[in-house]
Amino acid sequence: MNKIILFLFLIIHINACKTTAKMNTSNSITSHAIRLKPGDDLREKIENYILQNNINAGWVVTCAGSLTDYNIRFANQEKGSTGKGHFEIVNLTGTTSKNGSHLHISISDSIGKTIGGHLLKGCIVYTTAEIIIQSTTDLNFKREKDGSTPWDELQIEKIK
Repeated sequence: MNKIILFLFLIIHINACKTTAKMNTSNSITSHAIRLKPGDDLREKIENYILQNNINAGWVVTCAGSLTDYNIRFANQEKGSTGKGHFEIVNLTGTTSKNGSHLHISISDSIGKTIGGHLLKGCIVYTTAEIIIQSTTDLNFKREKDGSTPWDELQIEKIK
C-alpha cells in the first residue's frame, strides 16, 4: 500500500512541475562552444556571440574560467558591485537570446569566499572562459513587462 501511495505522489509531483513551454528535443538543440581570452568582457562577448549567431532561445550549460575584475548586481540592489583581484568562475547560468538575456554568475576568491548575482558588463577574463551554450529553434525568448513584476521578464513563444 505504501508503494502505491508513493507512486501516486510521484506522478502528481511530476505533473505539477511541468513547464509552460514544452519542446521536443529530438534534433532541435544546437551546442555552441566558446572560448574567451584574457581581457575579454564576459557579458559583452556572450551577447555578441548570441547576436552574431542569431540565437532566439538559448541557455548557458556550463562555464569554467577566471576573472580579474567583476561587476555583479546582487539580489534586490539597483547598481552593480565591483571588485579587482583573481577570481574563479564557479558557475554561470541563465537564459539568453538576441532579444535579451538573464545571466547569473558565481565567483570565488583565493580563499574560497563565493559571491554571486546578475552578470553585468565589466567582468573581465583573467586566463580563459570556456562556455557551452545550447539553443533551440523550437522556441523564441523575449523579455517584456508582463505585469507580474516591474522588470522585463522572460516570455516564451513556441515556434510551430
